[in-house]
Amino acid sequence: MTSTLLQVLEKQRKLTGVGVLGRHNLPEGIRTLNFGEMLRLCREPLPDGRCRVFHARRNDEMIQALVARALGARIKIAFTSTAQRQHSRFSQWLMSRMDGIISTCSAAATYLDRPPDVIIPHGVDVTRYRPPVSRADAWRALGFPGDFGIGMFGRVRPSKGTDLLVDAALELLPLHPGATIVICGSCQPADVGFRDGLMRRIDQAGLGARIRFIGEQPFERLPHLFQGMSIVAALSRHEGFGLTPLEAMACGCAVLTSRAGAWPDIVDDGMTGYTTATGDAGDVRARLALMLQNRQSVQDMGEEGRRLVEARYSTEREAQQLTDYLLGLAAGQAC
Repeated sequence: MTSTLLQVLEKQRKLTGVGVLGRHNLPEGIRTLNFGEMLRLCREPLPDGRCRVFHARRNDEMIQALVARALGARIKIAFTSTAQRQHSRFSQWLMSRMDGIISTCSAAATYLDRPPDVIIPHGVDVTRYRPPVSRADAWRALGFPGDFGIGMFGRVRPSKGTDLLVDAALELLPLHPGATIVICGSCQPADVGFRDGLMRRIDQAGLGARIRFIGEQPFERLPHLFQGMSIVAALSRHEGFGLTPLEAMACGCAVLTSRAGAWPDIVDDGMTGYTTATGDAGDVRARLALMLQNRQSVQDMGEEGRRLVEARYSTEREAQQLTDYLLGLAAGQAC
């Protein structure tokens, strides 16, 4: 959630004045307010009769906004809900007191007691994440064997479906000697046994050189890793929104995803990649086999994915949609 906030915040600043309550790992140069400063500011009426808007993304932020309003802040409160689960009664109560509700995808919207006012999907920085000049050169620069990269990005744990990709790879890689799997992400102590079990199976199959666990990588290296991949898999069993497929598509990769998170909204089956039944190893294997058998199709999917991200899923578009909605809320009925 913090990552998505940071990616869109700078774009919002260029469109309108915005301040952030608390530091929240913010970069230098972002205007921040403590609670007292926010309260004093929001008690002051605006000359044009509009309200200020407090945009909350967590329960504690909704609580802060409601407390501020009880103490005299002249604000409208908007909340963005991304969770794909039944909300607690307390969360439902908080959301019932919001002036506006935003959701990020159709699946998350189905868990709300009231329909969201608007669905605004997250976006990615299409200048940071962009296709390479040459994917073959980008792959060679990474130093892995073979000539065709399949990547997976995110923590190594059962909920991310790492095992589903490994299961498919153990069967398919012997049939496609040029393909290599690169699994990028940290592994928490509780999941070390899960990862080590996968690695033992890989070694027993003699594929240790072609299914690589490279651990967590520096933030600045991620675009280069994406650019080297031809396919990026995101096979989570549970997901809130999930930016990885958008980052991959922005880099011109075809994607293979589960139907968790926002991915059914994002992935155009057969055009930008494939979605698979969540948690279904056989479906993953069948779709990956199809992609490995037709590299030209994979390239075409990657190019279409880039066009789709530029048109619908850039951080600029997300910032503009958020700003338009929040300004409309500010200009509505008086506080």
